[in-house]
Amino acid sequence: MPLLKQVTLLENEPLHRRSYGKGILRRFEKTPPTIVCPHFWLLNWGYGCPFNCAYCYLQGTLRGNKKPWHRKLSQVFTALDNAFADGENGILEPTIFNSGELTDSLAFPKVMEKIVDKFEEQENHKILLLTKGDNVEFLINKPRKHTIYSFSLNAIEVARRWEQGAAPPKNRIDAAKKVSDVGYEVRVRIDPIFPIKDWREHYEDILYLLFSNLNNDPNRITLGTPRGLQKTLRFSKDLSWTEYFSEDSSWGKKISFELRKEIYNFMSDKLKCLGFHKSKIAICKETIGMWKELGWNKDECKCNCIW
Repeated sequence: MPLLKQVTLLENEPLHRRSYGKGILRRFEKTPPTIVCPHFWLLNWGYGCPFNCAYCYLQGTLRGNKKPWHRKLSQVFTALDNAFADGENGILEPTIFNSGELTDSLAFPKVMEKIVDKFEEQENHKILLLTKGDNVEFLINKPRKHTIYSFSLNAIEVARRWEQGAAPPKNRIDAAKKVSDVGYEVRVRIDPIFPIKDWREHYEDILYLLFSNLNNDPNRITLGTPRGLQKTLRFSKDLSWTEYFSEDSSWGKKISFELRKEIYNFMSDKLKCLGFHKSKIAICKETIGMWKELGWNKDECKCNCIW
């Protein structure tokens, strides 16, 4: 399969090239210049989440009301038709649409089944599913060419503490294996990585569990550490996860620079030992300074949400 270029829009391009369906499709461009985050397209088909992760940024984004709901499919399909259209009003370059930014992509499996089928009607674009769930039967029963499966993974102890209601990490890996085995591209987010007691052992264990179960390596792995946006902290009912913060950044509170660096080096070294190529590893919403300190090229970033 040829490598396709992720669409990049200039800041002065017309609004209709940056948003469709009154925001159902729109560009994510919120991160400040000091934070590395390649801008990407959101498919805002639903909002809220059925899971109760203590650190979830949706608590702030949705002002404490995370009860999941979805837009009418007719509205979603109209926005997609407009984006898929030929000519200057459509998105011409092959693009990935992230469906898991404002909800879990598997929050409503029957709805998502229809949306991923919609992407099979065209040839240029793909939909990215991002989930902590394991309800993948509709994907297994009908393999699709234009769907990327991405799942959020964490150490078992971290999931036990702060990812209430989500599928256990082993179940997420089992689900990823099933979709990988029928031909889907699989990506992994290990984020947020918490420096709990014996964190190296916990995260080494989850990496071994991941690679011993997937027959095919993930296409890419994105790493991240906790980020405490002010609105998240305001609406989070369980703040025990915030004890590790020690500095501020332009994208919320973070654990110390040196500890984050140690975490990223440890994880990338372990992945290298498992035969995973460095070019397929990225870090999420990190500072330019961190990329430089690690010796990684931010301009070659291939993270979860882009082509």
